[in-house]
Amino acid sequence: MPKQQLPQEKNWYVIHTYSGYEDAVAKSLKQRVDSLGMEDKIFSVVVPKEKKIKIKSGKRKIVEEKIYPGYVLVEMIVTDDSWYVVRNTPNVTGFVGVGTTPVPVSKGEIDSLQKRMGSEEPQYKIEVKPGDNIKITDGPFKDFDGKVSEIDQERGKIKVLVNLFGRDTPVELDSLQIKKI
Repeated sequence: MPKQQLPQEKNWYVIHTYSGYEDAVAKSLKQRVDSLGMEDKIFSVVVPKEKKIKIKSGKRKIVEEKIYPGYVLVEMIVTDDSWYVVRNTPNVTGFVGVGTTPVPVSKGEIDSLQKRMGSEEPQYKIEVKPGDNIKITDGPFKDFDGKVSEIDQERGKIKVLVNLFGRDTPVELDSLQIKKI
């Protein structure tokens, strides 16, 4: 008689790993699935990542960031054998769930996560509107205060009026170079 009475259906589960080892865990789990012949119980191993725009040394870069650091998603049918294979993969600390019983992730959560992972181009998040007072956090006008005059949502650019030598001067900035005050 099996120790766990779980439905024998395919679901997504979350496994907890040591932070920074997510990709290594996904790779070694895929290798273990192949070498132990568990392809009929463990189907997919995914490290959820999304593309984000960052500014590094004045240049705009698109970087891939883990959505949930320290976690890996596994699509599997939970049996004693498949649970053991996942649980004993190096750097896996356990399943997310109650005790030793993994709790499946809802279909809706998986759908929204896959949509978030699947978006090709990262979107600009511009959280200011014309008239807002801002502080410039990067670039030649760092630490200057200004007022937003225009927003170009497509390019992620903002026109800011900065007071230079007693008059307002328009300056075009990247949306990542400012913060609202």
